[in-house]
Amino acid sequence: MHSSDAPHQNRLLATLHPDIYARLHPHLELVSLQLGQVLHESDSQLRHVFFPATAIVSLLHITHEGTSAGIAMIGNEGMTGVSLFLGGETSPSRAVVQSGGLAYRLKAQVLHDEFSRAGGRRSCTMQNLLLRYTQALLIQTAQTAVCNRHHSVDQQLCRCLLLSLDRLHSNVLVMTQELIANMLGVRREGITEAAGKLQHAGLIEYRRGHITVINRLGLEARACECYKLVKNEFNRLLPEVIIQNSNCSTAAARDAMPACLSARQVFMH
Repeated sequence: MHSSDAPHQNRLLATLHPDIYARLHPHLELVSLQLGQVLHESDSQLRHVFFPATAIVSLLHITHEGTSAGIAMIGNEGMTGVSLFLGGETSPSRAVVQSGGLAYRLKAQVLHDEFSRAGGRRSCTMQNLLLRYTQALLIQTAQTAVCNRHHSVDQQLCRCLLLSLDRLHSNVLVMTQELIANMLGVRREGITEAAGKLQHAGLIEYRRGHITVINRLGLEARACECYKLVKNEFNRLLPEVIIQNSNCSTAAARDAMPACLSARQVFMH
């Protein structure tokens, strides 16, 4: 299998200056992430960061009682482990693969050294890019907290599905009700009821962990304002980083991929 078989590359990596990317390239590993795989636990030392290509990663806050709630979603527009270059070596959240696929793995020390590298305008450009991405991620985290507190499970589910669609090139999501319940911090029965309402309204079809979005515009109309706010803020902060949406074809995404993006492939089992 060659790197060209990964049709959707990470947009944050694609935005880096070619000289910076050239230094990172030998250290990048293309890995296969499995649904439900834990990339790092909360308060554990960050040994690697991940730049999703076709995978989606959820950041979860875990309580002492063992319950969880999703605080952010990361796809081909971003990366895990932002606390690394903010001065910390651990993350307060657990990173779990929400949608299986490919990602680029990079040793934490390599990213830390590159972020701290003295080198004039180009290094500052990388720092500015990653810090703006971090701000966008913090906005998503804050808005998720507002949504989970003030909006219905139906609206939260719509937000979750729409954010996932923005990070995939398909209208089919492989997500179990248990995983969605853990992400939203609600009971599984609540997800069953909410999914039933959306299906009855003709917006989705749900079968054995596969959610097919039939009417995206209807889903957006039913969602609360949180989805649009997060997306608009991301576009404002990072206009050069384009989130490919589910309406893009695989061929179009592949044509738009920079030729410099390739990686040494190491598959995780």
